[in-house]
Amino acid sequence: MRTVALTALAPLAWGSTYAVTTELLPADRPLLTATLRALPAGLVLLAVTRRLPSRSWWWRSAVLGALNIGVFFALLFVAAYRLPGGVAAVLGAIQPLLAAGLAVPLLGERFGRRALLAGTVGVFGVALVVLRATARLDAIGVLAGLAGAGAMAAGTVLTKRWGRPEGVGPLALTGWQLTAGGLLLLPVAALVEGAPPALDGANLLGYGYLAVANTALAYWVWFRGIGRLPATSVAFLGLLSPVSAAVIGWAALGQSLTALQLLGMALALSSTLLGQRPARRPATTVVATSATSAAPTSAGSPAVGGASPAAAAPALGTTEPLAPAAIREGEARGADLPLGAEPVGRAAN
Repeated sequence: MRTVALTALAPLAWGSTYAVTTELLPADRPLLTATLRALPAGLVLLAVTRRLPSRSWWWRSAVLGALNIGVFFALLFVAAYRLPGGVAAVLGAIQPLLAAGLAVPLLGERFGRRALLAGTVGVFGVALVVLRATARLDAIGVLAGLAGAGAMAAGTVLTKRWGRPEGVGPLALTGWQLTAGGLLLLPVAALVEGAPPALDGANLLGYGYLAVANTALAYWVWFRGIGRLPATSVAFLGLLSPVSAAVIGWAALGQSLTALQLLGMALALSSTLLGQRPARRPATTVVATSATSAAPTSAGSPAVGGASPAAAAPALGTTEPLAPAAIREGEARGADLPLGAEPVGRAAN
């Protein structure tokens, strides 16, 4: 649960984005804001970790950076500008359902009734928190919101599937993705919005907070959580973001909270907790292919579902023996699979 709690800090921090943007940042500069969130943070992390991608991780970092950062940020702001904030948030709340669906072919997880129930309750809860009776729909905004949720869901699942190169920590992986996403956003922001305006002290404070706490640190704990938890479990934590935004709006901006909004918060939190609930897993025997590759485990030892943070999910259709370190660090700790998901190796066979 400690890993879950730490990972939950990311969406809780993202919930502060609206308040910081409206109170501290220049208006009508969404792409500039997205770029300054990602690129400086990524470059700082590259300088701190002093690690660059190698071989296939150049293009993998570009793909993950585009899905999790560049494309997601751009579509998020398009939806936010063309739709009321409540509609955009509800569209984003379908991300756990999309992630659960993508995890079936890419990770071998099972999309069960509990996942469908948790996802549906989560969307309904977020709708109660943020929707207003005067909400209007715009086709481009709706498509952008759905595509943004899909990009983030795909990025989450692929981050889990590909894992990290050996010896590379989540901080370096975060730096790669933020830099790639920021470089993708930079020319788009320059072409669409032109030169940035003069920035005052409040603007610099807001951009500094977004880059450091809201992006660098938040995405570090997010990607760390993806490495240690099932992808669907992490995706459901994203429902905490609109709840956090509503609470911050009430506490810092004097916005009111109605009884329906409080009910919606309770439903969103219930959905998040249901998304973390462990499923009953059958006993699985892991057989070593040779005496030197791995030691056999007992019939009570679960399979790959709780692998160590650095381990990528094995390719579908294959079953890999567990290294002793993975058993000690992951399964001996009792890492949970969410929503009826099964171990990857078992599901792939």
